[in-house]
Amino acid sequence: MSRATKKKHVMGEISKDDFSPPKENQQIVRILANRGNNLHQVEAPDNSTFMVSLPNKFRRNIWIKRGNFVIIDPIVEGVKVEGEIVKILSDEHIKYYKKDNAWPQAFTKEERKGNNEIEENLNRPHTWDNGSDDSNDSSNCSDYSNSKGREL
Repeated sequence: MSRATKKKHVMGEISKDDFSPPKENQQIVRILANRGNNLHQVEAPDNSTFMVSLPNKFRRNIWIKRGNFVIIDPIVEGVKVEGEIVKILSDEHIKYYKKDNAWPQAFTKEERKGNNEIEENLNRPHTWDNGSDDSNDSSNCSDYSNSKGREL
C-alpha cells in the first residue's frame, strides 16, 4: 500500500463518526508528554501516569500533542509500556461523551486549551525598558549624516 493510500485510510478511520463509548477494558486518558519512539506518557482518570505506544497505522500520519485525549487498550504483560492507543479523540467525540456521561469525572473539571490559547514561550529573552527618555537623542538630528555626506 502506498503512503498516500495508507494516509487516506487512516484519516478516513479517524474522521468517521464512530461515537461508540470505550469498551470495558479500554479507558480514556490524557497525553502528558511525548517520550520518543512513538511512546507517550499519559495520565489516567485516577491520576496514575504510565507509557502507551502509538500503533504503526498512526505513525507518520497523525500527530498527538500534549493535552489531547485518547482511548487506549491496556497491555497486561507490559512492564514499561502499559497500553496501546486505539482511538484519538476529537472535540466532537469529547462533546458526545460528556453528553452521554461516558466521560471520566476527573477530566470534566479541567478545560482543554484550544489552539488559540498558546502558552507564552519562556525561552525568549525579556527586554526591559529602563524608563529614561533622552530628548537630546531625537532633537539633534543635524549631527548625523548619511553615507553621501548630506545632513539628515
